[in-house]
Amino acid sequence: MPTKHIVRSAALIAATTCVAASAVAAEADYPVKPIRFVIANLAGGTSDILARVIGAKLSDTWKQQVIVDNRPGASGLIGNEIVAKSAPDGYTFLVADLGSTTITALTHGKGAVDLQRDFSPVTIISYSPHLFCVHPSVPAANVKQFIALAKKQPGKFNFATAGQTTAPHFSGMLFEHLTGVRWEYIPGKGGAQAVLDVASGQADVLFNGMLATVAYVKSGRLKLLAVSSEKRNAALPDTPTILESGVPDFITGSWQGIIAPGKTPPEIVAKMHAETRRILFTAEVKEKLSGQGAEPMGSTPAETAEFMRRERERWSNLLRVTGNKAAQ
Repeated sequence: MPTKHIVRSAALIAATTCVAASAVAAEADYPVKPIRFVIANLAGGTSDILARVIGAKLSDTWKQQVIVDNRPGASGLIGNEIVAKSAPDGYTFLVADLGSTTITALTHGKGAVDLQRDFSPVTIISYSPHLFCVHPSVPAANVKQFIALAKKQPGKFNFATAGQTTAPHFSGMLFEHLTGVRWEYIPGKGGAQAVLDVASGQADVLFNGMLATVAYVKSGRLKLLAVSSEKRNAALPDTPTILESGVPDFITGSWQGIIAPGKTPPEIVAKMHAETRRILFTAEVKEKLSGQGAEPMGSTPAETAEFMRRERERWSNLLRVTGNKAAQ
């Protein structure tokens, strides 16, 4: 090989090595500036609550501010796209209901974000069952009574959703499919708004994450009929599950998680996962979440990706069997 080619090759190798070394050093020092948690709905929902709890702890540990940025709209698509199009440098993350994120990508077709291409899953923060609640004026004390009442008056009850094609919305669709009830959907801009719509009497019924809903139940502004978990929730031991209320195969909930833009360096993803998991299992945070019915998770990035794959398959099947192609 001519000498000049050897020199050029050596220079190229040296430059590449320097760039790689700089990248490794930058990741080792991460974070060196504020981090943004994008929330695809209004303040007060489950994702927002968890983002603020975790963000405050991350700020204490890493000495960098964690900014919670609420970007509601289009059933979460606006927030999803903001993160998908952000630089994959570890300074922008989506904190969201992973079921809703999966459904949004599934139902918006071409032009929507692609889960595998546009995101790097970090972790599932926690699982919170949906609470099946009605306005106190609804004359039903349990699920069986509500089903009987709803079947006598098809379409009478309005179902408040956290947004069209969100996990609570699809939980309502699943309940319709399994029980034969029919209701009218009122799409909102997040779980917090859906809760307020039912509590104020503008809607009659909803499924919503326990973390954002239980305070309204305890204050009497919502009537709780059942929880959507497989087993009764320790924080609400006297409340039956929907399964034991006679609706087979009904298990839903809010699996809140953290997602980074696609191609975020795996070292940064791993660091965010490790620190988030540590925070979740501190006595203070674990007790706080458990007291409100949320189960800390802290899954690995690979486990989170597999969960989202299964959720896509699950809700695709629901659309197929109901013939509802766009969840209108």
